[in-house]
Amino acid sequence: MRFITKNIHALLDYPVALLLITAPFIFGLGDSHPLALWLSVTTGVAAFVLTLLTDHMLGVFRILSYRIHLAVDGAVGITFLAAPFVFGFSGIDAWFYWANGAAVAIVVGLHKPAASTSAPTPAPSAA
Repeated sequence: MRFITKNIHALLDYPVALLLITAPFIFGLGDSHPLALWLSVTTGVAAFVLTLLTDHMLGVFRILSYRIHLAVDGAVGITFLAAPFVFGFSGIDAWFYWANGAAVAIVVGLHKPAASTSAPTPAPSAA
């Protein structure tokens, strides 16, 4: 059931980062708490930089491993799911974070592990 490959994930990264930057302004986030606006914008900028630095097909500098990228994505998903409770977001602010947190958690959860490219180490021979 895991079908989101490294390449599919890479194709999603830049548009999602740009959406996290722009959507809070489009939806008018921040009514329940100013942080509801800026948490997404800041996360979007960080996600854009993370994507630039990730070792995948659309990474520009390829400094960070894809595993680190997935770990950061997982932390973002958890943070977004918890943010409405922790910061008291309500209304559209809360729903925005719950929806995005769930989407990130689903994408990370549906990640298809790469097939191992290394051959198994042969057992030592009994001489």
